[in-house]
Amino acid sequence: MTAPQPIPRRPSIGRALSSRNYRLFFSGQTVSLVGTWITRIATSWLVYRLTGSAFLLGLVGFCGQIPTLILTPFSGVLIDRWNRHTVLVVTQVLSMLQSLALAILAFAGIITVTEILILQLVQGCINAFDTPARQAFVVEMVEDRNLLSNAIALNSTMVNASRIIGPSLGGILIALAGEGWCFMLDAISYIAVIASLFAMRLSIAEREPRTTHVLEEFRTGLRYIKGSLPIRTALILLAIVSMMSMPYTVLMPAIATQTLHGGAHTLGFLMTASGVGALVGALYLASRVSVVGLENVSAAATVCFGLGLIGFALSHQLWLSLAILPIVGAGFMVQMASINTIIQTLVEERLRGRVMAFYVMAFLGTAPIGSLVAGIVAARIGSEYTILFGGSVSIVTGLWFATRLPKLRAVMHPIYAQHGIG
Repeated sequence: MTAPQPIPRRPSIGRALSSRNYRLFFSGQTVSLVGTWITRIATSWLVYRLTGSAFLLGLVGFCGQIPTLILTPFSGVLIDRWNRHTVLVVTQVLSMLQSLALAILAFAGIITVTEILILQLVQGCINAFDTPARQAFVVEMVEDRNLLSNAIALNSTMVNASRIIGPSLGGILIALAGEGWCFMLDAISYIAVIASLFAMRLSIAEREPRTTHVLEEFRTGLRYIKGSLPIRTALILLAIVSMMSMPYTVLMPAIATQTLHGGAHTLGFLMTASGVGALVGALYLASRVSVVGLENVSAAATVCFGLGLIGFALSHQLWLSLAILPIVGAGFMVQMASINTIIQTLVEERLRGRVMAFYVMAFLGTAPIGSLVAGIVAARIGSEYTILFGGSVSIVTGLWFATRLPKLRAVMHPIYAQHGIG
């Protein structure tokens, strides 16, 4: 008589948390990201309260992200040379000081748009090193490659859970105590992630001394991306959507006040609704067993993101906007995290820092151009039509990516097989 076979258990959504270092990072970063989202909504609201200008909202977004476009390709080379743990400790401390500077200026009542723009540029320079280092550091915290996709999905869950909590708290704090306390809470929240980084136990691998010039290593990374059809195509998709469609976020204050006739609490509701959708999308990705098939998911998510943006642009009722924004949030988050997982799985370890720097440039570095253009266009034709155009671009780009899938699979699946992924 044959013994009954055990029923296979579905992998846990939080299985990457079995790694102590990743668990520490996850908990510390969650607290810090809540503070980050509080500061984002407070900064947008403060600029719009001081100026009432959609153009300046776009300019602030431009200043906060343009350093990523300029510096990140070269910071990736340095991240492949340096200790990524040390880089993260330094960038988190500098980010804490930047938020503290915002708080002090706001409490003193002397803050102006000029100071905000300068401090946004400073934070952008910090992020140009912090974001690619954080992306590349995931592999060092989670050694098992089979857990990598789950860890990336959990990162997205963490970001979007904070995206729900942060704007809600930010809207309440702005109404009760003003923007200064939002910035101060953000500064304090960095203590959690800094403490988690110091508590990690890491076996630091010896890095081979580099004799080549930084520019030559940059060219090596660029040639690698050009020669990899899946990575190149995924980065093009992400860059187009991030530049042309994602700027809807910088126009949120204008939509909240002019279209929906609300205030800071309305902005908080809108950001929270988008965050809820993104959180659901992240949980879906965390529940997936394998990276295989994520290329299909990414194409579908890009189209859904565009459809959601068009619906949001056409809505003039708060309840309808709140019902549509979860589709927007889920669509972009699933697309972005799927591409992240695919690239992290395909890339060679020796080039991980450089390739993830290009990923960050495609994701965040193109956004300042989009933010600036969106601010200029919105000032002329209105925020609604600007968002509608961005949604249309997302749909077209998603359909283009779908036509490339057969060629991409022919390259990707043999690499998955080499890693034991099926």
